[in-house]
This record gives sequence, structure tokens and C-alpha cells, in this order.
Amino acid sequence: MLIKKTNIWQTLIHIFLWILFYGLLLYPFVSEGRLVPPDLYLRLFLATIFFYFNYYYLIPKVLLKKKTWLYITIVVLLIGSFIILMDIIAKNFFADFNHLLPDNTYSVEQREFRKIFMSAITLGIPFIVSSLLRIYIEWNKNEDLRKVIENEKVNSELQFLKTQLNPHFLFNSLNAIYSLSVKKSDKASEAIINLSELMRYMLYEADKDLVLLTREIEYIKNYVQLQRLRLSDSKNVILKISGEHSRVAMPPLLFISFIENAFKYGTDFKGITNVKINLTIFPNAIHFIIINKIGSFKKEEDSSGVGLQNVRNRLNLLYPDSHDLIVENDGESYCVRLTIKI
Repeated sequence: MLIKKTNIWQTLIHIFLWILFYGLLLYPFVSEGRLVPPDLYLRLFLATIFFYFNYYYLIPKVLLKKKTWLYITIVVLLIGSFIILMDIIAKNFFADFNHLLPDNTYSVEQREFRKIFMSAITLGIPFIVSSLLRIYIEWNKNEDLRKVIENEKVNSELQFLKTQLNPHFLFNSLNAIYSLSVKKSDKASEAIINLSELMRYMLYEADKDLVLLTREIEYIKNYVQLQRLRLSDSKNVILKISGEHSRVAMPPLLFISFIENAFKYGTDFKGITNVKINLTIFPNAIHFIIINKIGSFKKEEDSSGVGLQNVRNRLNLLYPDSHDLIVENDGESYCVRLTIKI
């Protein structure tokens, strides 16, 4: 459909240009009731041929192949040959007609110059216009291709980031269940059910470009519940969600890395975890805040920080100019504030 629209647009442009060109050359004769020189029709016919020869062959096959000097040489030779050819035709076939033209006020030299000048204009203008038009079309094609390639590159990078995130998430979740199994906790079976719900979302939803925010919130709730099950004291784990989210769609897995990080480093030496999550949905924005106390388990200097770097990269790709991410660390608490415009 796009190709058809492009072809129609190009055809209309060509028709308009030829009407304009023919009209400018023929109007003085028609408006003043003078005879149109027969050789003018021949000039216009040859100009049309040269226009499309330049448009379909010389520009794409010579000029755009960076053979600039060859292109200039061919154009000069064509225009020169055209001028000589038209002069020969005018003298041999239209000599009688030329005597009828009201140009007796001009000298022979002036008449010859006018003929050469008109021949050059008749061919030169179509050459220039066809060159500009073809170069613009080729530039436009290359720009469209560049956008397609750039979009494919972004999609590939996003897909890579998702595959990078999944093993990281699974590793952390299995650690949570392992800690329950070591304690022989009755909560282990419930944790496995939570993990199965999380994995179902990862398998069937997370590979999509957009998911309903309602499904993402269910995923976050399941993850928070899984963490609560493994904690000895989870009374300071607070999840608050407000705002209408049933019709909102967004890319999946944007918040989970921050939540994982908060649970990982938010437990103090007494085993008490302090994590507060607030997700507020406004008509034109999503505001996410997560605060955790910095516990005894410090992040090692050589830790890769896969999750946090991953989400930063994804935000830069998905919302390059429509998100605001602020990370604060005062030594006692760690706070992440993320605003996404929707």
C-alpha cells in the first residue's frame, strides 16, 4: 500500500512538472497568437527523452555510484550534441519556416545565440530538475531504510536485554525458594506456586512489546508475595498501587529489577526487611517509587549489576525523551523514582 501511494505521488509530481515546463515554453507563443516553431516541439520531445534517460539511468547508475566526473562529461556531451543536432535540423528542415518568424529585428549573430540559448535551456532545465528529483527520491528511500534498520536494531537490543533479564530473575527467585527449603518451611509449596505464576508471565507475556499494566501489576504482586514467604519478618514490606490501570499498556518487566534489588539489599542484621513500593497511575504518566533501608548485605564492588543496568538500557531505548529516573543513596536508604510519560 505504501509503495502504491509513493508511485502515485511521484506520477503526480512528474505530470505537474511537465505541465509547468511545457506551459512556460509555449505560453508566449499562444498568448501572442504567434506560430510555434516546429523545432520547439522536437526540442520538447528530445528533452523528455533526456529527462528520463538521466532520471532512470545516469543518476542511479553513474552519479550515485560516485562517478561524478563521468556524469559531468556525459551531461556536457549530451547538451553539446543536442545543440548541434537542433542547429542542423533547423537549417535543413525548418529554414523556410524560420523566415516567417518575426525576429527580423535581431541580427544573424543574435538569432544564432538565441537558438543556442533556447536549446541549452530546453535540455538543461529538465536535466537539473530530473537530477534534483531523483536525488531527493533516493535520499528519501535511504532515510526510510535507515529508520527500518534503526528500528530493527532497537528491537534486537530489547530482545537481548529481555533474554539477559530472565536468567537473572530466575536465579534470584530460585534462591528465595532454596532458603525456604533449607528451613523446611511449610511456605515452600506456596512459594513454588508463586514462582510458577511468575514463570507463566515470563513465558507468555514478557516477550510481547506491550502488556496490560494490570498483568504487570499481578506479576509484581506475585513476586512480592514470594519474597514475603521467605522473609522471617515482612511487616515492613509495603506495596501500594493506586490509579486506574485496566486500560494502560506498557513494555513488560520495567520495574522488577528495582524491586529485586530492594529485597536483595534491604534486609538489616536482625533479618528485618524494609521495602516500600508505591506505584501510581495518572492519566498521562506512571510514577514508581521504591525505598529500601540499606541492610547488612552490601553490594560487592565487583558485582555486575545486571538488572539495574538492564532496565536503564531498556528505558533509554523505549522512552528516550519521556522518562525520568532518579536514584538516591544517603547511606541509610536507597530510593528509586521513575516517571514514565504515557
